[in-house]
Amino acid sequence: IIMSIQILQLESTTPDGIALKSYVCLPKTASEAHPVPAILVAPEWWGVVAHPQKVTERLAEAGFAAVAMDIYGEGKLTTDAAQANEWMNQMLADPDSLMARCKLIMQDFIDLEGVDKNRLGAIGFCFGGKIALDMAREGFPLKAVATFHGNPTPIQPAEQGKFTAKVLVAHGEADTMVSMAAIEALKQELDDAEVDYTVDVYEGAKHGFTNPDADKRAAENGVDLGYDADAAQASWEEMIDFMQDHLV
Repeated sequence: IIMSIQILQLESTTPDGIALKSYVCLPKTASEAHPVPAILVAPEWWGVVAHPQKVTERLAEAGFAAVAMDIYGEGKLTTDAAQANEWMNQMLADPDSLMARCKLIMQDFIDLEGVDKNRLGAIGFCFGGKIALDMAREGFPLKAVATFHGNPTPIQPAEQGKFTAKVLVAHGEADTMVSMAAIEALKQELDDAEVDYTVDVYEGAKHGFTNPDADKRAAENGVDLGYDADAAQASWEEMIDFMQDHLV
């Protein structure tokens, strides 16, 4: 069933005056009397482009409130890999600021009418996969985290008792940007912290396999990305089931 959804812009202002212009979608049924489970969406390094917006809309259609987080600020987005890499590295160089922006967006999002702050999850893509995991590592009140072709490298490793979210990892077997060794290291990290996780590896899938624009971006930028419709669909269905199990 495709629910009718409402779309709004959420503007959060950082202490130094930068406007974070996030994209929010809610099912029409969400209200103060009937709050719905909520999901933070951490985009790829391109910013809040069409792909994370579409993800947010699809989550609302599936019954969740969702926000595509503008962590760069001012709604900045790009299709140029060099520019995306520069912005990403600026954020990675100051993880405290990055996590503070995520927290600010989260607070403003869960304050919206119809959003259930007690049933909160996060999903992330590529760079956003790292952000989603780092939010859980930092002890954000997340019940479930899913990453798609995500960078699993931690700000600091997961700690038992602080990292309380369940984890779902969707990884492409042919991903040349995030190695299987990195995924093995993540498993070890989560084992050490006694985190409950599942890793799904999609045969033949490349980095960016969920993004319909991946082939175009690969051609424009000379980077090894690729859309895989089957892996995208299978991993999406797994993620929806996972979020329904842990948030609904």
